[in-house]
Amino acid sequence: MSYKGNGSGATILVTGGGGYTGCVVTERLLARGYSVRVLDRLWWGEEPLAAVRDRIELIVADVREVPNTALDGVDAVIHLAGLANDPTAEHDPEANWDITVLATADLASSCLERGIERFVYASSASLYDGLERGVHAESAAIEPRGAYATAKHEAELRLHELVGDGLQPVIFRNATLFGFSPRMRFDLVVHTFLKDALMSGELYLHGGGRMARPLADVRDAADAMIAAVEARAEVVSGEVFNVLHSNYQIRELAMIVAGSLQMVGWPVRLTEMPAPQLNRSYALSNRKLVDRLGFVPRYSVLDGVSDLLENLDLTSPARYAHPRYYNLGWLQLLEELSPRFERFSTVL
Repeated sequence: MSYKGNGSGATILVTGGGGYTGCVVTERLLARGYSVRVLDRLWWGEEPLAAVRDRIELIVADVREVPNTALDGVDAVIHLAGLANDPTAEHDPEANWDITVLATADLASSCLERGIERFVYASSASLYDGLERGVHAESAAIEPRGAYATAKHEAELRLHELVGDGLQPVIFRNATLFGFSPRMRFDLVVHTFLKDALMSGELYLHGGGRMARPLADVRDAADAMIAAVEARAEVVSGEVFNVLHSNYQIRELAMIVAGSLQMVGWPVRLTEMPAPQLNRSYALSNRKLVDRLGFVPRYSVLDGVSDLLENLDLTSPARYAHPRYYNLGWLQLLEELSPRFERFSTVL
């Protein structure tokens, strides 16, 4: 089943809807006329959802303990909840596995029991890390490494196992994201460059910054997932899509950030540094996304940086060094300060 036009009155459950990507997905679903139910543990509070709070149904819950009522009346699920980067996953691999693999499989099985077929899953382009140089398609023989990528891959496999039972999973291997969100992060490469440039006026290019990375604007990632909700089953069911606008060298990203800031009166110096021991470099193709789903990403890194400069407070950039803007830093702070939190492996 698909939902065209203005949402057709359909209700979409967005897990992790209070997170960096989830806030943008929620806003853009509402703009298309969908009813939105957000399930989120709210590690970052309700503030990121403040602009839409009166237009959504909010369920405060851990994805490992989804209330039975969360799926009542739901037509499709966009599943974003999880530990959203490598450092956070490595901090507690057991919790990462439980959240990314077991909770995903349980939620998908519950959807089947309730007759909910369309299940859009946010996986990661990090699955391609470590492959030989080249531009990789979804058919590449991946060998995930690290807790984050390994768990994401296993979750993909669990979802594929349910296709024969009637589930229509659509898996997006999202590139490294950039762009403004009500729940901002500064542990993403473009955002890190922007924050560092604002605070110090200098950007460091390790190894000359010649490593390649696929990049996507968070708005494109959100719109691609909505396109998957609306697509015909024969087009997307059981399919994997790379989501990216383009592949960039790290040095290109630094130049875009530096040039954009210089245009608004912030001089930035680029400094070369020795290459790091772990030199991550990979590039992807989005041809399947364009040809099969018919989705063409719109926003370049330059567009994303311009959007960030319009929405961020440039008068006090030091505020963006606060732990709340970093997934691992914020969770570590919660562990330290909250007797109820203990470790984020605990279900509240």
